[in-house]
Amino acid sequence: MRVGYVGLGLMGKAMARNILKAGFDLTVHNRSRGAVEELVGEGASAAGSPSEAASASDVVFTNLPDTPDVEEVILGRQGVMEGGRPGLIVVDHSTIRPEAARDIAARLKDKGIAFLDAPVSGGDVGARDGTLTIMVGGEAQALEKVRPVLQAVSKMITHVGGSGAGQVAKACNQIMVAAQMVAVGELLLLAQKSGVDPRRVIEAIRGGAAQCWTLDVKPPRLFRGERGPGFKAFMMHKDLAIVLDTARTYGVPLPSAAVHTQLYADMLEMGMGNLDNSAIIGVLERLAGVELDVEVQR
Repeated sequence: MRVGYVGLGLMGKAMARNILKAGFDLTVHNRSRGAVEELVGEGASAAGSPSEAASASDVVFTNLPDTPDVEEVILGRQGVMEGGRPGLIVVDHSTIRPEAARDIAARLKDKGIAFLDAPVSGGDVGARDGTLTIMVGGEAQALEKVRPVLQAVSKMITHVGGSGAGQVAKACNQIMVAAQMVAVGELLLLAQKSGVDPRRVIEAIRGGAAQCWTLDVKPPRLFRGERGPGFKAFMMHKDLAIVLDTARTYGVPLPSAAVHTQLYADMLEMGMGNLDNSAIIGVLERLAGVELDVEVQR
């Protein structure tokens, strides 16, 4: 199976590399050339446009920042649809509006091209290790055709439903992720300002009902003073905007998600948009008037 990959950012480059390591014939395209040259050095081929990547491939993956980027790369001039042919499968790993995913799927279907919205969860670590969780919307038959490629980057692939269902699942995922990131920051600062060692608090609660991936992974990094991405805060804010837009579309109140969205907006205004989403603790530190104690680096 010939594979094309468009969008080689923090996540995309690592995922494309794992596809290449799995033995697939890979053609890559990216606006900045550094990542392309790096993967070409490892055995991939370069494409000059998304259209060129599509014409050289049986399946094309896209991994892009936001809805307008996906629409341009797939539907725009020199886009994937322009270079595609009947039978091509397009898999989008971006996080975009569910309604946009449904519209793209309909337009590609008119050209005989299948579309899967397949956002991921697991961050940069999961991308590097090939252990991402993938939530898929679209035709089950198309998913089965591309499953061998997805298995190069994922430990769990779930077919959620028809077009747009993968994006709805990702919106639900981000509701939970934002809540956990804010909660970790709150509990660490509450413990410390109450005169209790937050490290011991984490040790005490991580084996009970509070246990989660975020509690296992993020506090050790925060205690070391590491707040770099990971998953950048401005992307978390973008995803939460999609969550609230979807909630408005279907008339669902999301009061806690709305508060978390505002906290991430505050984080961006404070110039911390390129930090990890767990660095939301920086906003909480400002509100609480205390900074988390970190280990002295020697």
